Order: sequence, then C-alpha cells, then structure tokens
Amino acid sequence: MSHYSAETLWERKDANFLDNRYSRRHLLRFDGGLEVPGSSSPSVVPLPMSDASALDPEEAFVSSLSSCHMLWFLTMAVKRKFCVDRYFDAATGVMEKNAEGKVAMTVVTLHPEVTFSGEKLPTRAELDKMHHDAHEACFIASSVKTDVRCEPVYGDL
Repeated sequence: MSHYSAETLWERKDANFLDNRYSRRHLLRFDGGLEVPGSSSPSVVPLPMSDASALDPEEAFVSSLSSCHMLWFLTMAVKRKFCVDRYFDAATGVMEKNAEGKVAMTVVTLHPEVTFSGEKLPTRAELDKMHHDAHEACFIASSVKTDVRCEPVYGDL
C-alpha cells in the first residue's frame, strides 16, 4: 500500500470574505517540494475572483489522467524494446451534467502523439495494444467514473 499527500493553502488576507468576491487563488504543495498556484476555473467562478494563470482542479484532473497514461505507455514501450523519443498529449475534458444530474467531468479524451526511433518501430496494432495496456494499468483511470478515452494521434508509420 502506498500513501500520497498534498497540501492546499488558502488565506483570506484583507479581502471581504462575506461579499463572496474573495480570491479563489491558493497554493498547492506536494511532497517533493513543488508548489503550484491553484485557483477555481474562470468558467466556474468569474474573474477577478479566479486566476486564469493558476492550475484549476478540472485541469489537474485531466492532467493526472494524461500523465498516468503516459507513464504507463512508456513502460509498455520499453518492455517491448521500442525507443520513444517524444510523447505529447493535448488531453481534453468535458464538464457537464452526468446521468445523476450532477455537474461532473463526464469525458476525458487523451490524444497521445508518440515519436519513436531506432530499427524496431511499432506497427499500428502494436501502438493500439500499448495504449490499451497503458489505459488498463493506469491507477488514475481505474479510480474514476469518468469515461476516459484514448485517441492517439498517429503520424506516418
């Protein structure tokens, strides 16, 4: 069993909290020392109470699914002796009302584009299998109800 932690710190400072116009900007701290500015999404809480330059929970959710898939994909590739040079994913998420009528991330779509080098290059079928296996292994995808999709971007093979 593994345990993970993160700290979230928000402070009112001199804002009038009771008028509901306080800043949603906060600090996210992780165990390795990384600090990331956080905020609500401007699409949820309007500017200037939100900070568009900070990480919002919805972006973090999409990013964690994308990152987990990538890490597992790299594992699948190295096990098969394929040399990955670059992995890029322009992942997207859709927030809307779900079947229970609650606003939720209903779909996250990954768009991984992977570049390989070397004498041994994967076929389209091998790429599909590695993406499938990465999805099945991803801890984050296994932890959510969201429909997590993977739509790889393939260049010339």
